[in-house]
Amino acid sequence: MLTPKGRGTLSETAFQAMRSSSPVWRDVLRTLPDDDDDLHITLWALHELHYRGFEDVDDALEWQPELIELRRSLEHSFEQTLRDRAPETWPDDPDFAETFFTFVADHDGPSLAGHVQRDADHEQVLELLRMRSIYHLKESDPTAWVVPRLPVRAKAALMELQFDEYGCGDPNRLHAALFARGMDECGLRPEYGAYIDDVPLEVLEENNAMSLFGLNRRLRGASLGHLAAFEVTSSIPSRRIAQGLTRLGLPAAMVEYYTEHVEADAVHEQLAVRTICGSLLDDEPQLRDDMFFGAFTCLDLEDRFARRMLEAWAA
Repeated sequence: MLTPKGRGTLSETAFQAMRSSSPVWRDVLRTLPDDDDDLHITLWALHELHYRGFEDVDDALEWQPELIELRRSLEHSFEQTLRDRAPETWPDDPDFAETFFTFVADHDGPSLAGHVQRDADHEQVLELLRMRSIYHLKESDPTAWVVPRLPVRAKAALMELQFDEYGCGDPNRLHAALFARGMDECGLRPEYGAYIDDVPLEVLEENNAMSLFGLNRRLRGASLGHLAAFEVTSSIPSRRIAQGLTRLGLPAAMVEYYTEHVEADAVHEQLAVRTICGSLLDDEPQLRDDMFFGAFTCLDLEDRFARRMLEAWAA
């Protein structure tokens, strides 16, 4: 994967420096983002240095001090935005699991899955798959950063969930590999990051939030709260999307990706909420509010993406 196209002064300056053999880092640090798109494509690329990197960027830049400084500055700005969007208080019922399930169930937002199930046309579904590919082609990787930062019970439970996500040892059954196979059979590009230049701000925010939470140890509670909300809201929507893809006659491999998640995520939601988050709270109860913050962020960012897509399609 090559560095993405810049979306403003900051990203263009940063990406040019990252590709250069003699970068002028002070120019990067003096540059402010033009807007949220500029900020988030820059942050996405800085996060990607910690995943697979870029073919046109030296791997050594993963720990370039100026890029770390820039990443921290952009993360601070983004985290503040996320906290400003969130409620000021969180549920405090002692039964965490039931309170968490109720919290997620009470969040009523627009349903992309329902639209795909009943109304979406072929081109809309392909567009949605391109948008989703930015995360699904590295599925679970942001959460993997959290594993060494957990006490033993939460760590073991998270690894149980991750083992499923990574194909139970079979490279052909990794969820990311299943999605790539489906993309290929749909006539779409299955390469990691292939559609990054096409995605809107809302997709960048969703992906940057997961990386922000996963890469910062102090936000491990938010990362696992995000994971739990993601799993709780996955099984039924996956069934609806699978039905919509079948209705439109999309390839079986793409349908299989979603049917795989119908049963898996029905199990994963209980594991994520009751065992992973529950056992972590037994050991570190101070993380409770951050878990709800992570859950809210997951739901809120999905709502923003759904509204963006549904409004564009309606227009």
